[in-house]
Amino acid sequence: MPDREQATPANRGRTRDPSIDARVLKAAARHLAAYGYEAMSVAAVAEEAGTTRQALYRRWPGKAELSAAALAAFADQATEAEGADPFADLVAELADFQRGVSRPGRLSLVGTMLQDRVEAEVRARYQAEVVAPRRRRLRLIFERAQRLGLIDADADLDVAITMSTGSWYARALAGSRPPRNWPLRTAALVWRAVGGSPPSPIRT
Repeated sequence: MPDREQATPANRGRTRDPSIDARVLKAAARHLAAYGYEAMSVAAVAEEAGTTRQALYRRWPGKAELSAAALAAFADQATEAEGADPFADLVAELADFQRGVSRPGRLSLVGTMLQDRVEAEVRARYQAEVVAPRRRRLRLIFERAQRLGLIDADADLDVAITMSTGSWYARALAGSRPPRNWPLRTAALVWRAVGGSPPSPIRT
């Protein structure tokens, strides 16, 4: 039987068990991805984490705060690339994106965040913790390519950034499998669109 933190006078001053936090956040992230924000049950999350609703509410006042914390805890933590080859950095960034979005429940979570019923705080946390860092890294790659004269100085980077990851979601909505070498092929297409010349040959 998992340990359960109870709200009793005997243990009220006891130091909180950090493993409970980790278990709750992991369970909350899974429930968000599997069921969506509206259907996610705090009681079910607590049960899966092996704790109580009371212990959970002592850490997060409500479902919105719990969901936001779970999104932040499991956001991708890729570092900003600063290699000698911006095109290679773009391929690596898209490969990292593919790995992340292919994990169980990730696409479902994206769909959840698009629903109007999701609280603004949860959506804003998702955008800040998951979407914005990826877009910032992509922009830095393209801006470095501009400084090096590898792509057009007036290239529309906002559209290029969206094209870089947007094709994956379009493929998912169409119900098609990812093409072989998706990161390399997508990077090559976007690179040409902003005036660059990707290394040849691009193997498919």
